Amino acid sequence: MKFKNIFSIILLTGILLSAQVKADDITEAKLYYNKGIDFYKIGQYDRSMEAFRKAIDLDPEYIDAYYNLGSILEYLGQDEAALTVFKQIIVRKPTDYDAVYKAAEISNKLGQVDKAKSFLAIIPSGSYVNPKAQELANKLNTDLQTIKHEQNITEQPSQPQTNGVYENIPSPTGITSDNEGNLFVAGFSDNVIFKITPEGKRIIFLKDKRLNGPIGLAKDTYGNMYIANYNDDNILKVSSSGQVSILLEGVLKPYSVYISNETLFISSQGTNTVIRYKL
Repeated sequence: MKFKNIFSIILLTGILLSAQVKADDITEAKLYYNKGIDFYKIGQYDRSMEAFRKAIDLDPEYIDAYYNLGSILEYLGQDEAALTVFKQIIVRKPTDYDAVYKAAEISNKLGQVDKAKSFLAIIPSGSYVNPKAQELANKLNTDLQTIKHEQNITEQPSQPQTNGVYENIPSPTGITSDNEGNLFVAGFSDNVIFKITPEGKRIIFLKDKRLNGPIGLAKDTYGNMYIANYNDDNILKVSSSGQVSILLEGVLKPYSVYISNETLFISSQGTNTVIRYKL
């Protein structure tokens, strides 16, 4: 059993410490990324993937690390795992059409034709990967226009091609994601947590009487979610099995939550502090 402890760190602003932690993690992530490249060049794929995973743990938005990890997994024939990684890219950067194409290609290899088509439908006609996408569509005995029509996607030539925008989310605040590439968004005014799949489907993930002004969201490596419950001055925990509990009480106006090295950082606007809690 792990011992839990909690203490406040007084700062000039409630954001300074978490920002510094993030900056340090990004720098270290780049070092691991470079190690991953070096190991790949000499054929040490396991060590290369380990380094890329460490870079991602430190910087969950490191798109290049995801892409390289997914490419190695695919090269080694681990297609399911590779697809999961490319989905992670799509949820973070929906306009990365290289990743969208890879997700379509791998889905087809896995015999998931409908999934492959749903990814191909995302790729706009003017994209640089369009020729490859059209070639894959031909292998599916169809074409991109037919796929887009089947998926009810209409391109607007005079407007940006989606720009990766998820629409009609009331009062969106905090954002986090899971290892399957799903995006989670807090809806402050409706007291709800939405889940958006890599294909863009939106569903309600959590609607609970204990949610009262959710803002910051974070997920740990075990699939647990932590919510800054602003109006109730507490931190909620949603376990990987969906059970909701109050993790911390008396956190005045919690805003941002961030996890690093199994430590939860919470910015408290009500006290101008950042709280550190060992998970």
